[in-house]
Amino acid sequence: MPTSPDFEAKVQVVEGWIAALLYRLEWHDRRRTWLALVAVLHAIRDCLGRDEAVYLGTELPTLLRGFYYEGWHPRARRLTSREAFLERIRDGLKHDLAVDAEVVARAVMLELAKRLPATELEDAKAATPPDIHGLWPS
Repeated sequence: MPTSPDFEAKVQVVEGWIAALLYRLEWHDRRRTWLALVAVLHAIRDCLGRDEAVYLGTELPTLLRGFYYEGWHPRARRLTSREAFLERIRDGLKHDLAVDAEVVARAVMLELAKRLPATELEDAKAATPPDIHGLWPS
């Protein structure tokens, strides 16, 4: 099936995120890395209020943005603790015992810090529960 150059470019952007996380996490499993990326994005999103979640979503690359919003219920109860945040990541990783949710969270948050505008990240960090702030890069 032929694809447009625009679509291929968007795929390459996501491939760059996955490659960076593979390196940072010292993993070789692209599928696990993809699950980790999406799990952390969902956990962050689920900590934020509706408006802040939308603002953060607009900064993500197009393909990641679609996965970020997948399954989102803006009126759902927000995650309010570090443990709930990490459990959301574990759920996204199918409770893979070989994965430390905190290490994954820190790696993805560092990647977000490298790729997204600092002001948007500071706003997102400020909107997350205080006991999660320590997971964000300083």
